[in-house]
Amino acid sequence: MAYEVYIDDMLLPIPPQKIPIKYPGQNKSANLINGQEINITKPAGLAEISLDIIFPQMNYPAAVWDGSVGDGEEFLGRLEELKEGGNSFEFIVIRNGPGGRGFFDTNMDVTLEEYKVSDDVSEGMDLAVSLTLKEYRPYGTKIMNFVLVENQEETAVSEEETKRQGEPPQVNSYTVVKGDCLWNIAKKLLGEGGRWQEIYNLNRDKISNPNLIYPGQVLALP
Repeated sequence: MAYEVYIDDMLLPIPPQKIPIKYPGQNKSANLINGQEINITKPAGLAEISLDIIFPQMNYPAAVWDGSVGDGEEFLGRLEELKEGGNSFEFIVIRNGPGGRGFFDTNMDVTLEEYKVSDDVSEGMDLAVSLTLKEYRPYGTKIMNFVLVENQEETAVSEEETKRQGEPPQVNSYTVVKGDCLWNIAKKLLGEGGRWQEIYNLNRDKISNPNLIYPGQVLALP
């Protein structure tokens, strides 16, 4: 099976040997007065991803370069931007079987919790980088306005729940500009980066690789 692994919009030239994704629980145990132990169920925790990456410093036959990242120095610079920026981005795993048969994909909004760079003699000049990613779930707020009426009674008027970034503009198409990727377009115009797949599905006649779009392309939007 062949893997394509993307960190934000960067295709890893050599996919990790292992992609462990942990889905932790938050259930708590408690003891009743009679000594019986019970399990108090809670919503599932955020997924955690640990990756050990070897980033090649030379053009190996097995390495795949799509132009999204040039070399190890650029890769580390992008990681620093993701860590310092504190914004969410996409973690994508595309699984292809024999004959190009597609299996299920992983597409998750994540944040970069930490990364470590090691000088490993066994890896020669290649970079050994360990990443810890954590699932990101968007959340919104509900605003309550209180109106003072003549009889001095306060009435709560609920507003429609909105996300912090506000309502995205309602448009049916978008022209790609330099620096765009499907995730950023979905976040800016649809309010959620994870909806990039909807844009990709509507534009398969124009986009062969969801991570390669070009300035000037006019994309249909859901």
